[in-house]
Amino acid sequence: MAASKKTLRTCSNGHQYYKSTDCPTCPACEQERKPDNGFLSLLSAPARRALEHNGITTLQQLSKYSEREILQFHGMGPASLPKLRTALKETGLSFKNETT
Repeated sequence: MAASKKTLRTCSNGHQYYKSTDCPTCPACEQERKPDNGFLSLLSAPARRALEHNGITTLQQLSKYSEREILQFHGMGPASLPKLRTALKETGLSFKNETT
C-alpha cells in the first residue's frame, strides 16, 4: 500500500499543518473551535461540523430530527448517536419518532 503524500499548508491564522487530502480544515483552528462543554463537545470534529452546518446547536433543535435524518448529514456517523441519545435523555428530550 502506497503512503499518501502530505503537503505542508498554512491556514489564514498562520498555523502550519500537513494534509494528504483536499480538506481545507486546519486541525489547530478546529481544536480551538471545539466547545469546552455541552453536547457538541462530546462529538468528533466532523460530526460537530455536520450539526452546525445544518443549524443544530442546541438539544432542542436536535430533538426536531430523527436519528435517520441526522445520519444523512455529511460527517455524521453511527458512533455519534449514543452520545447524542444520552445528551437528549439527560434533558428529558429524544429524537423525533420516525413516521411510517
